[in-house]
Amino acid sequence: MTTWIALLRGINLGSRNRVTMPELRAGLTQLGFANVRTLVQSGNVVLDSELDGDGVARAVSDLVARDFDVVTPTVVRSAAELDDVIARNPMRSEADAEPKLFQVSFLAEEPPSELVEALLSADIGDERVAVSGREIYSHHPGGMQRSKLGRQTTDKKLSVVVTARNWNSVTKLSALARNDD
Repeated sequence: MTTWIALLRGINLGSRNRVTMPELRAGLTQLGFANVRTLVQSGNVVLDSELDGDGVARAVSDLVARDFDVVTPTVVRSAAELDDVIARNPMRSEADAEPKLFQVSFLAEEPPSELVEALLSADIGDERVAVSGREIYSHHPGGMQRSKLGRQTTDKKLSVVVTARNWNSVTKLSALARNDD
């Protein structure tokens, strides 16, 4: 059985796309997922399954659509992949210094190379960005509210499904997947 991290995009933002974590955990358990646990209220789920990553993503998204009437993509990484995301972070000093201002954008698939080149050459002021496989690492010293970089890392701009988590959430999800308390 593999431990998976399912990242639901865009749920529980203000009053939109409401999904309660206890009901989500119960629904996923009823579907046959094991050891289902969640982190905060923004769609971070850790679970165990015999399914592959695509199967987990489909099952989670289908359950959320059916039980909560919320259509949202789900991006999935295995616990080992998430640990690799942390190990590959090319801006570890920024992440450690300002974890709330550092985020990892998780992509459902690798973005086209021409879009990566455009992102890396974009005028983003004092923000920093690095792309590695299906992840975009970014530091937003002025916050996300007026981020030039944030506008460059959307589904529409990259032509793939994207969901982002700040560094605190990334490292807490890794610990939760390892059952570190």
